[in-house]
Formats: sequence, structure tokens, C-alpha cells
Amino acid sequence: MHTAIVILAAGKGTRMKSEMPKVLHEVAGAPLLMHCMKTAQTIE
Repeated sequence: MHTAIVILAAGKGTRMKSEMPKVLHEVAGAPLLMHCMKTAQTIE
């Protein structure tokens, strides 16, 4: 079976008052997007 993952990562972070997109902010030492991608890789 083939699994497809869509990561919705279009937020600009305007309420955070940041020039950087939300998914590029670091959380626990890595960008949030990286955490999402690592989790997606574990899905069978």
C-alpha cells in the first residue's frame, strides 16, 4: 500500500510578529517542519 502525507505549512506567523514562517521556527533544537517530516516517515 502507498501512503501519501500532506504537511500544511503555509502560515506566515503574523500573530507571532515574526518575519520567518512558523514552520521554520526551532522547537527542541530543530525547525518545526523537520519534526513533522520525521513523524511522517514513521507512518506505515
